[in-house]
Amino acid sequence: MNVIIVKDQVEGGRKAADMVIDAVKNGAKVLGLATGSTPETMYKDLIASDVDFTKMTSINLDEYVGLAPDDDQSYHYFMAKHLFDAKPFAKSYVPNGLAKDADAETERYNKVIADNPIDLQVLGLGRNGHIGFNEPGSPIDAQTRKVALTESTIEANSRNFEREEDVPKFAYSMGIGSIMKSHNIILMAWGTEKADAVKGMIEGPVTPDCPASILQKKDNVTVIVDEAAASKLSNK
Repeated sequence: MNVIIVKDQVEGGRKAADMVIDAVKNGAKVLGLATGSTPETMYKDLIASDVDFTKMTSINLDEYVGLAPDDDQSYHYFMAKHLFDAKPFAKSYVPNGLAKDADAETERYNKVIADNPIDLQVLGLGRNGHIGFNEPGSPIDAQTRKVALTESTIEANSRNFEREEDVPKFAYSMGIGSIMKSHNIILMAWGTEKADAVKGMIEGPVTPDCPASILQKKDNVTVIVDEAAASKLSNK
């Protein structure tokens, strides 16, 4: 892993955006994208740049089960608001949270990924070490599937919903196996609440208890963390 420690999320987002832009200039055709607060500063910098995605494809990591694309908490909505409305792609794929047949939806999404190998995958990091919605205990060879979210993830997501009972309990998520097939990966993490997960990912054993630790076995991974998230690393 190439670990870059930055002052804050603003500097980190700028570095990540520069890496995305460089990838595009060097011929990347498919970007794997993430949602949540972590990549927001990166998306702001991409919108402010002159990068052109109109001949490219994007594939998102995940989507909540049960939310319509126009729901303001859905990841369809998030991506439109934070990137796609300003920087459209030729094709953009996000799992269908309203799919009536979960098996058919995951099969469809796995074919999308197989047909469009990801040149650069952007990841955030959950407080429990999850990537995408691959919670602790997830199989390392998994492809896209419907997953039950852990209580800690539901709690972390509850800040975005008026009532806790409204927080989705399931999601469609690209699997660890699919993520690991990406040619290059950028992972970002900010804040002291991510420090334990960052330490486990970088310095801990490779274990399903910290799904992100599998990235130790992947070439071409860049980890961008702020000083707070890096605070428990031995070599910072």
